[in-house]
Amino acid sequence: MEQLLLLIFLPLAGAIITALAGKSAKIVSTVISVASLGLALFIACNFIPDASTQFEANLPWIADLGIRFHAGIDGISMLVVLLTNLLIPIIILSSYKYDYKNPAAFYALILFMQAGLLLVFTAMDAFLFYIGWEAALIPIYFICAFWGGKDRIRINMKFFVYTIAGSLFMLMGIIYLYLQNPAHNFDIQAFYALNLDSAQQGWIFWAFFIAFAIKMPIFPFHTWQPDTYTAAPTQGTMLLSGIMLKMGIYGVIRWLLPIVPTGVQDWSCLAMVLSIIGIVYASLIAFTQKDAKRLVAYSSIAHVGLISAGIFALNQQGMQGAMVQMLSHGINVVGLFFVLDIIFSRLKTNKIEELGGIAKLAPQLAITFLIIVLGTVALPGTNGFIGEFLLLMGVYNYGIWAAAIAGLTIIFGAVYMLRMYQNVMLGKTSELTITFTDIKGTEKLVLYIICALIIILGVYPKPLLHLTEASVQHLLEQVHQKLTSVK
Repeated sequence: MEQLLLLIFLPLAGAIITALAGKSAKIVSTVISVASLGLALFIACNFIPDASTQFEANLPWIADLGIRFHAGIDGISMLVVLLTNLLIPIIILSSYKYDYKNPAAFYALILFMQAGLLLVFTAMDAFLFYIGWEAALIPIYFICAFWGGKDRIRINMKFFVYTIAGSLFMLMGIIYLYLQNPAHNFDIQAFYALNLDSAQQGWIFWAFFIAFAIKMPIFPFHTWQPDTYTAAPTQGTMLLSGIMLKMGIYGVIRWLLPIVPTGVQDWSCLAMVLSIIGIVYASLIAFTQKDAKRLVAYSSIAHVGLISAGIFALNQQGMQGAMVQMLSHGINVVGLFFVLDIIFSRLKTNKIEELGGIAKLAPQLAITFLIIVLGTVALPGTNGFIGEFLLLMGVYNYGIWAAAIAGLTIIFGAVYMLRMYQNVMLGKTSELTITFTDIKGTEKLVLYIICALIIILGVYPKPLLHLTEASVQHLLEQVHQKLTSVK
């Protein structure tokens, strides 16, 4: 219990310390984020990969309303806890070349967001889950609003309205479940045990699904994403794409499937169709992009669409693939946005047509960028392969035509990502790129770490699969048992 409480509250305490650290905020936040990673690795090393909930904290909070500070870790949450604590120090390191205005606030907000994310990924109480959900939104809003690019206020307001609207739907669903619960508490197991009829499950499905679909995002709830990713500062984009969208994926797995399995079964076909439309639509839009950052943003929508399709296939392969791909996508997309940030910091543009020939001048950047691109397009031997393979297998077991269309994400992704790499890194240098310099310092450190993870997890993914297998199998058994009992 103590380890989990420390894991959640260390970034929160660190945010307060960082806010008071002044010019030392960058170093202080780095130390705290690395300490959080060390604690997460300690918990992972002592974690038993079965279906049980471990390191559980269950403390009274608001007793009159049946609200408890109930948090715990199983194989599903362990993976996203590791992802969060791994990416935060990488994201902080990636900002070292910048001197942000008011750095204490900037780095404090990152750590505050980390605490909110960890609360979401470990909460076993629905009210606590909602608090974490909203707590993670507040800092990213201010990061994008204060340190974002051109037209950031209008774009950020659209993002905020979308996410708040989704959160309100989820809150209504949580309150309804609380009122149906004879124990009058928000405990996740009590919600799992509720015997709701088909109509009730349908309404609850949509209340939760809209909130999660906006956060992921999947078609047609995605329209806030490309503009927000482009206007946000690079570290904000990394937080959004690398970790925050995983909140929606995790929410579907942890809360939606076990609570309303009949609702999921009734609407899974539509959810699958929306996911597959998102894959094709985002891939086709990515082909037309002139800005590399927007291209990666649409690429992310396509990859998340495949993850969503794997989940709604409701089988072991699809669910395992979704878990592994959450981690892989987080690592890869942070790497992509960091490379584009390096290019932008030197040339002040991400316009693909204005670039070219960078590989001749920056061979180390070219090699690391290529490794990240190959991981993104799921080349065998990289971290993206095993997740996409399992996802496609899961979707194939759901339906061969669904798999055939969903598989287009691999073909399309390889074409537009490799074409982008060719236009940016290869060919002749231009007047703009002739002065380009290779990576150095923390740029090397960040990219070397990301590339090492891509290769290691691609060559030896067994620990990830072993970590989540029992918990995923147990969750699917719960879902199928409830569906059988209803029939």
